[in-house]
Amino acid sequence: MIRVSHLRTGGHRSRARVVLLWALACAALPAASDEPAPIPLIPSALGPYSWAITTGSEEAQAYFDQGMQLRYGYSMGEAARSMAEARRIDPGCAMCFWGEAFALGSFLNQPMTGDNARRAHAAIQRAAALVDEVTPLEADLIKAALVRYPEDYDPDQRRGVDEAFARAMAAVHAKYPRHPEVTTIYGIALFLLEERRGYRDLTDPDLQRLHALLLSVIEDDPAHPGACHLYIHATESTSQPELGLPCAERLGPAVPGASHIQHMPSHAWNEVGLWRRSVRANLLAGQADRAALDDAGFSYGPSHNLHMLVFAASYDGQGSVAVQAGDDYATETGNAIYGLLTRLRFGRFEEILAYGPRPDTPLDAAFHDFARGYALLRSGDAAGAAALRDEVMAYAETTDDRFRFHDAGVLVAALGHLLAGEIRRSEGDLEGAIGDFRQAVALEDSLDYDEPEPLPFAPRHWLGAALLEAGSAMEAELVYRRELDDHPHNGWSLFGLKQAIEAQDRSDAMVALDLLASWERADVELDSSHF
Repeated sequence: MIRVSHLRTGGHRSRARVVLLWALACAALPAASDEPAPIPLIPSALGPYSWAITTGSEEAQAYFDQGMQLRYGYSMGEAARSMAEARRIDPGCAMCFWGEAFALGSFLNQPMTGDNARRAHAAIQRAAALVDEVTPLEADLIKAALVRYPEDYDPDQRRGVDEAFARAMAAVHAKYPRHPEVTTIYGIALFLLEERRGYRDLTDPDLQRLHALLLSVIEDDPAHPGACHLYIHATESTSQPELGLPCAERLGPAVPGASHIQHMPSHAWNEVGLWRRSVRANLLAGQADRAALDDAGFSYGPSHNLHMLVFAASYDGQGSVAVQAGDDYATETGNAIYGLLTRLRFGRFEEILAYGPRPDTPLDAAFHDFARGYALLRSGDAAGAAALRDEVMAYAETTDDRFRFHDAGVLVAALGHLLAGEIRRSEGDLEGAIGDFRQAVALEDSLDYDEPEPLPFAPRHWLGAALLEAGSAMEAELVYRRELDDHPHNGWSLFGLKQAIEAQDRSDAMVALDLLASWERADVELDSSHF
């Protein structure tokens, strides 16, 4: 039975008023087939966050708080279901309908779909029908959201809608400049106008405005799940990713059962070379992903969490963790590339040669050919390695495929040059090998910013080792130092750097200490910066 609760801020309602509210709330209820599936309330997975809204139902309030935490943690489907549960419990709760629309809208990783737009439009219209029953702040939020969910929304023309929503939220923020949710939602609206990928310039006035907004929330609530999440994204690809470290420290406990909230600190940890902490963050994310299968947590992006775990564990020298994550990634996605690349990173060549059939998909086959060719070379089959090198390079020269957000031809060409360089090196052509490794470095450097990066290793690890072998220790030192600028505190580069320094009859105690600390969790011993 649908019930109308007493408003937290209102007085006694007349019977006629109750009937009117019931009619308004139910007028546009979706068909049964469109109603989201019920969702449990899982307090053990949630943090202390709460935003008191106009409702007389404690249960509706609890579901609203769950919905907001999940919306801020990008578990968008579960957030929308939580909000739907809240408005089912209290059909007179305007903010529950607003929250449902909020959860269905565009976010940083995905634009609003046509189906979600239709559902969000219906929800925000129901919220607007109840706008006289809420606080002025809530009414202003609902009215601002009307422009975000037009009846004729076209996903291909979202820019105009996003701009209109940002303008509307600017007006709301001007009225309530210290309200944490208003400010965070305004920040979300502004971030949707930014390019999602690529490096960010700290001198850009738009970025400075976004940072100032988010920091104003974090100043009052250092673990705000929405503001901290967004601030890590807004700092990770700048020249000062360490700006996000305080949020990285605090974010995980803010919503302990949301996998993406557990994962997010690794976007900061990776950039400053705190690989151990990144590994831990993504192990916790994996726990939440698995808990979600038993309705004890909330999952978002399990393959992304595993990819980040592959990357961090590889740079931390934790081969067993990296390989297992690569295999788990294959189970999750059906794609074996990280099972192969982690084994290559850690020198498990016999396992590569025994690793499953060649994939049918051309891009996946190219990764397979690279890894298998490299393993064949290490097993003494130079002819087999050369044949696979040719396959890899032929694919790279002709494909228009994409790998995540990257030109697959560029990425695979970098791998092809690594294999080609190792073949030349095995033939005694060290100068030619160095040339191939330089090309691999240039190709990888040309890729756009991504977190995590596509490869769990760096071509400079090969270039530095070859320069050392050629007696060019001074240049090798520069190569390894440049690589450490990109991936701080990684033992592969530190080992090569230590070798390069010692080859010049010098020593550096700081490098030695950094290597010792960076490699203390490693399960392999090194004699070079690559296997």
